[in-house]
Amino acid sequence: MKIFAISDTHMKQAQIPQNLTGIIDDYDIIIHAGDFTSKGCYDEFESTGKLKAVYGNADDPELKEILPERTKFEIDGVRVGIIHQGALSVTDTLAYRYLALEMEVDVLVFGHLHRPIVEKEDVMLVCPGSPTKPRMSPPTGVEITIENGSVTGNIIELEGGSCDSLELTRKFMEEDES
Repeated sequence: MKIFAISDTHMKQAQIPQNLTGIIDDYDIIIHAGDFTSKGCYDEFESTGKLKAVYGNADDPELKEILPERTKFEIDGVRVGIIHQGALSVTDTLAYRYLALEMEVDVLVFGHLHRPIVEKEDVMLVCPGSPTKPRMSPPTGVEITIENGSVTGNIIELEGGSCDSLELTRKFMEEDES
């Protein structure tokens, strides 16, 4: 089973971001960990028939009425949980680990940070970053593969612009190398 996880698309218009249109066809399930922003964007993802999602803090009130704050499902004996905002630290994932244990899941997919994380110890923690509004990273999503009860996660870099601070850092590094 191949899953593609994203979050924080923050799309006002009713469309799937261009850097995802060809990618999502290759996956069995699309996880969106909140902050679609608009119902139209959500509707486009929902129309794929592959979506599992929660609402985020920046989502329209209409989305908060139809989507859960958190959800979980099971595939091949692997329990997967989804939440948008579970903790506020961008470097310390301990609170997310405890949240995964509280939700009784093997994999916790969360959003809000806009930068990718894949950590696996006793549970796998996945923050897919953002394909459209990244912070300190390029645009990303995460491929999660579940096979025979085993799970792996890989950050996938997508086409599109990086955040301004990352672009500035790259520019300074290039100048230092010259």
